[in-house]
Amino acid sequence: MPHGSAESPVVTPRAARIAVVAASLGNVLEWFDFAVYGFFAAVIGKQFFPTGDESTELLAAFAAFGVGFLARPLGGIIIGRIGDVKGRRTSLLLTIFLMATGTVLIGVTPTYATIGVAGPIIIVVARLMQGFSAGGEWGGATAFMVEWSEPGRRGFYGSLQQVGVVSGVLLGSIAGATINTVLTPEQIATWGWRVPFLFGGIIGPVGLYMRRSIGETPAFREAPPEAVPANAHNLGLAARAAGFTILWTVAFYIYINYMPTFTKTYAGLSGAQSLWSNSIGIAVMLGAIPVMGHLSDRVGRRPLLLACCAAFIVLPYPAARLFISAPPFAVIAACQVGFGLVLSLYSGAGPSAIAEIFPTRSRSTLMSAGNALATAIFGGFAPYIASWLIARTGNPVAWVAYVMTAAVVTGLVILSLKETAHEPLR
Repeated sequence: MPHGSAESPVVTPRAARIAVVAASLGNVLEWFDFAVYGFFAAVIGKQFFPTGDESTELLAAFAAFGVGFLARPLGGIIIGRIGDVKGRRTSLLLTIFLMATGTVLIGVTPTYATIGVAGPIIIVVARLMQGFSAGGEWGGATAFMVEWSEPGRRGFYGSLQQVGVVSGVLLGSIAGATINTVLTPEQIATWGWRVPFLFGGIIGPVGLYMRRSIGETPAFREAPPEAVPANAHNLGLAARAAGFTILWTVAFYIYINYMPTFTKTYAGLSGAQSLWSNSIGIAVMLGAIPVMGHLSDRVGRRPLLLACCAAFIVLPYPAARLFISAPPFAVIAACQVGFGLVLSLYSGAGPSAIAEIFPTRSRSTLMSAGNALATAIFGGFAPYIASWLIARTGNPVAWVAYVMTAAVVTGLVILSLKETAHEPLR
């Protein structure tokens, strides 16, 4: 029996469910903390990067959002290596501690008007902490869930990692929508925007407690220790993981994080409407992800991944043109539901597909590094790039070219991969 095989007798259904649920709940808290910054970027821009020009302030806020992604590759390598040497559980405890600390910093930092340039500096430091944490969290959590999977159910169990991510983002979106609904703009600007950050920091200890209760994966325990040399083969695997991630991260941060800003600015929605519409799309995506993960166990990973790539080549331009025509709220929400379903194709099949590329004792390091590098370069700055393209060209739909190009590149990478749905983990 291969080391780390999904057929390991150690993996009982009950043990797998307990471990994955505990990790997923921690993942929800982790990504709630990370998501709320994007939903309050406009307010943060005014509070910490005041220039008197709304577009410049928004660009500065999204630049700070993107800066956090610069730390992701380093976090992916360091925390990923900890996960491959000390175990997945150790790395997951570290990531949630760092994320909660960075979130509290954002929530309590005085504004530029109060402490001057120290305010934005602290915000950037907090974003770097969050980015470093997220770089290790994604790969560590994905490896953990895939390695705990029951036989023949890696796609479903891997998809639960994305369920945790999207649940956290959804909670962040609902928190933002609720605050924009019940508070006045003046209240939001003075103190309301801090509430979700402080809430995320408070619930951090809950995530730490839950992750302390989980055991190490059977695949990791069975796999013999081995080095992870920086040879051409492993670097090639990491590069393939990066290419695999490009569309995934670009589409996620455009259609989840940037879309509330876009629909508020160009589609005629209010701040509350833009976040409620976003929340509806995310909620549908959340329900579809495990269905797609289960489907990938039956039909394979590649059909779902390629379908997602094709959809993001064809759909973004006509949808964006529809948005800027200021259609009714229901039409915009329906479009966001459609994009949520398309994203669920990738988020359902993607975690298991990318984990299956790597051997167990180098999985966390190489998968985290490749994913974090692509996210840092292409995804983290996606809202900034979208805003910049609009400002540069004067065309409010100019950003769709970025999404469509990412879909072409990732589609070519998927075509180069073999189907691994029915093979044992290495």
